[in-house]
Amino acid sequence: MASLFEKDIQFLKGVGSKRKVLFEKLKVPTIGALLRFYPRIYEDWSNFTDIKSAPVGTPCCIKAVVTSPVYESLIRRGMSLYKVRVCDGESYLNITFFNNRFVKNRLKLGEEFLFYGIVKSNFNHYEMTSPNFMSVNDCVALRPIYSQTQGLTSKQIETSVKNALKLLPDTVKDPLSTEIRQKFSLCDLRFAIENIHFPANKKSLDAARKRLTFEELLLLQLGLSQIKEHNRKQNRFKIKQNLSDEFWRLLPFKPTSAQIRTVNECISDMMSETSMHRLIQGDVGSGKTAVAAALCYSAIKSGMQAAIMVPTEILAEQHFNFFSRVLGAAGIRVEILTGSTSKAKKRRIKDYLEVNAIDLIIGTHALLSDDVYFSNLGLIITDEQHRFGVSQRAKLVSKGQEPHIVVMSATPIPRTLAMIIYGDLDISIIDTLPAERLPIKNCVVGTNYRENAYKFIAGQVKEGRQAYVICPMVEESENVDAENVVEYAEKLKAALPPQIRVEYLHGKMKANQKEEIMARFAARETDVLVSTTVIEVGVNVPNATVMMVENADRFGLAQLHQLRGRVGRGKYQSYCIFVSGSDTAKAKDR
Repeated sequence: MASLFEKDIQFLKGVGSKRKVLFEKLKVPTIGALLRFYPRIYEDWSNFTDIKSAPVGTPCCIKAVVTSPVYESLIRRGMSLYKVRVCDGESYLNITFFNNRFVKNRLKLGEEFLFYGIVKSNFNHYEMTSPNFMSVNDCVALRPIYSQTQGLTSKQIETSVKNALKLLPDTVKDPLSTEIRQKFSLCDLRFAIENIHFPANKKSLDAARKRLTFEELLLLQLGLSQIKEHNRKQNRFKIKQNLSDEFWRLLPFKPTSAQIRTVNECISDMMSETSMHRLIQGDVGSGKTAVAAALCYSAIKSGMQAAIMVPTEILAEQHFNFFSRVLGAAGIRVEILTGSTSKAKKRRIKDYLEVNAIDLIIGTHALLSDDVYFSNLGLIITDEQHRFGVSQRAKLVSKGQEPHIVVMSATPIPRTLAMIIYGDLDISIIDTLPAERLPIKNCVVGTNYRENAYKFIAGQVKEGRQAYVICPMVEESENVDAENVVEYAEKLKAALPPQIRVEYLHGKMKANQKEEIMARFAARETDVLVSTTVIEVGVNVPNATVMMVENADRFGLAQLHQLRGRVGRGKYQSYCIFVSGSDTAKAKDR
């Protein structure tokens, strides 16, 4: 097929120089590229429907006989209507075509045709507008529908594909060996290309899809392997000893087997000849922070500096408290750098980093400032990496000389998608939760459930627990359907017993305000916290057992996953209540 891929599409029968321009808009410059331009969907012409049984609003195939001549009428200059009546033996169907003069010659009185389109009914009066149609004798079970561009229809592309298939040689060189095809039960390339465009039946289409999908994924994986090998750099910061067992003894809890495995995988990378590039994926509460601390411990004890970058100041403060407490006890010097750090302290921290007087720096985007320099940066950990851009992560990496890199994410990533996004990374998955963690109980409810939800929250508070309520907006908006934090907090205070303490939190507040509110919530001085998604990432209050999300249909799936992860972090049973403010099918699906 190499010659076909090199042959300009304008030399294909029926194309020419003008249509070539249209094909190039679809990124189809050659005949071979056209053969690899697969249909978007397929119309199923094999299942016929009676006219009176046609589904509402869904395309279907009607088998009927033409019972009237095609009548033409000019409704205005340049617009003609063509009307014809057909019958399936029981019911009549009136069909209208716009500006299609060819139907007058093709739809002959008394002949049987298949019509594919949407049937509209009104008191046993059935209509169809501009359907696709073909003679019963020309019927194919599955008809391909291609992505189109203005001036180039799917039918025209279909005709060109048929002409291109005629140019295929009898024997098509297959990039997959016979052994591979036999091992994975795959058809050969010629069969796959013919049946992805014009499948003989559903079974043939499935076989073609399986073969071509396998080939694409294999090429993708081989390409990503090359990228990974190309990006591998010589390990300038080689760890000589795995000190993770020493670190685990510093913790007040026992690590899970998944945490131990993940740390060992990372340490093995850091002891190898090339630098580490690894994604650590784990559900919220699976212990990624402890894994990060274990890696920092071994790296710093081996003479490196480490940096942890997080997306919010709340998470930075929380990490700083944990790392200072655990690693500080082992003599490791830990500091924090955020946008709200005072100018004097920022200057001191930057000076200390440059002379290696700080072992571990935890910070937000402030770490990316041009005047932040490191003496010996050997390990970079980016937490909640999906909140950072590629260029931001690259800028932090540039502050060291081929440092080890770890990115962490709690957002579920299917392994195949992870291959695409993180093609230059190895992947470790923390797939178990600490033994004391109970699975979170979830429910999706309508707004009429609010009163019951408030009673449930009050019951949890009475038992000594705490709750979050998340709203999508800060203040009153023109969009009255969305709950807002400020007004909602007042409404919630009125709905709950007076002894329940309610506060609100949002991103427009000053950093010190947010810290004070979170500190009171963590200290159990607040029972219910009404907030925006400012608490989405990393906030850790083990006593909180209820997460109620208002207008849940307005949030992204990753946000909902993160919000749910704010509860279920302690030994108590936790609950997540998603309240949908919309009854639409789309909202319910989300």
